[in-house]
Amino acid sequence: MDLKIIGSEEWCVFEELGIPAIKARVDSGAKTSSIQATNLKVFNKGAKEWVKFEVNPLPENRSIGISCEAQLVDRRMVKSSSGISEERLVVKTPVTIGDHTFDIELTLANRDTMEFRMLLGREALNERFIVNPAINYAVQEFVEEEIEEKYQPYFKEKTGLKIGLLASNPNLYSNKRIMEAAEARGHEIVFLNVELAYMKLDARSPEIRYRGGNILKDFDAVIPRIKPSVTFYGCALIRQFKNLGVYCQNSAESITQSRDKLFASQLFSNYDIHIPITGFAKSPMDTKDLIKMVNGAPLIIKLLESTQGKGVVLAETNKAAESVINAFKSVNTNILVQEFIKEANGQDIRCFVVNGKVVASMQRQAAKGEFRANIHQGGKASRIKITTEERKLAQKAAKVLNLAVAGVDIIRSNKGPLLLEVNSSPGLEGIENATGKDIANEMILAIEKKLKFTQG
Repeated sequence: MDLKIIGSEEWCVFEELGIPAIKARVDSGAKTSSIQATNLKVFNKGAKEWVKFEVNPLPENRSIGISCEAQLVDRRMVKSSSGISEERLVVKTPVTIGDHTFDIELTLANRDTMEFRMLLGREALNERFIVNPAINYAVQEFVEEEIEEKYQPYFKEKTGLKIGLLASNPNLYSNKRIMEAAEARGHEIVFLNVELAYMKLDARSPEIRYRGGNILKDFDAVIPRIKPSVTFYGCALIRQFKNLGVYCQNSAESITQSRDKLFASQLFSNYDIHIPITGFAKSPMDTKDLIKMVNGAPLIIKLLESTQGKGVVLAETNKAAESVINAFKSVNTNILVQEFIKEANGQDIRCFVVNGKVVASMQRQAAKGEFRANIHQGGKASRIKITTEERKLAQKAAKVLNLAVAGVDIIRSNKGPLLLEVNSSPGLEGIENATGKDIANEMILAIEKKLKFTQG
């Protein structure tokens, strides 16, 4: 028997399902093949059961969803990699791999958080292929341009809004995802580098110009994703856009407030939002009393300008705390000291709030020997179900700062949930990968809602 060699990753085409190309991981350890599917709905067609489901075939572009339907052939109990058994629906449909087309059984699984939207099991390989795990795409390879062409019909006509993404790096995961999501909803989106824009301040004809003297006009909305080092200039640009009648998803005032840790903490106290006990001083003489005021060591010492967990120190003893504070004193800086919540075990919760609603939540676990749970500090992220109290806290914190998009960090303590901080440009990579949710799309939908835009 002449068996064709197949690699450890291959492209599959499902003509009957309307899926032009989906990347599969070849797994001879799995008996049945499976495909990522959501919104499953069983219905009757004649005397037979069928199932409707939606597939997001491209993991790097969650904004494309394909509605499929196929005949239901079985319901099976399947044990997941985490050891949990669950019932899965099984469908039968033709698959094309290279120039081979044959019927395949697929279990419909939630593979939202998986790198591959499909697994090709040994039943499909049997008597057809032999696996060489050292190679990929031995049967068929599609280049990026071909995939774009195949998925072109799934992008809506450009009859939408004109949106500016005001940021610094077009290659960041978050920025790429937002651009994709806007395009998938039929909007025109332009990447605007904060540092390449400049302003004309004039009562009669204020302007924003861009590299080469182009006047930025006709924008409906701007999504600010401003890094801390350009906060001052970025916020000036946002105010200018606002003066020109452009909707800015987060206002300059709300970004400025969220970036000022001291001002934000004072606002939270004022609105009865519980935070860890915090002390603030400028090169204090009374180091000992400052430490005592926040219930002594262990305690956290922060520089006001810290970001992504940088400029944050854990002092385990009063003596260590004194040393750190005195070291900071010597550079004449503002110091924030905060009680250390030991019972949190290096875990915190990031809630992603869009237009007053928590759209996703993840738990971040600090790396071993590290107290900061930030993903940038090696923290691990996982999906988490938050309590009603935590949800209300996240929503209130975003509302107090008037942020339409916010990453709200919460810590679980013996006193209940405490607010750590609110981020006005929260990253999407960690939380989209941990939860499988299309948060970029939620941000675009929120703009449409604010501008009362409906798809034509």
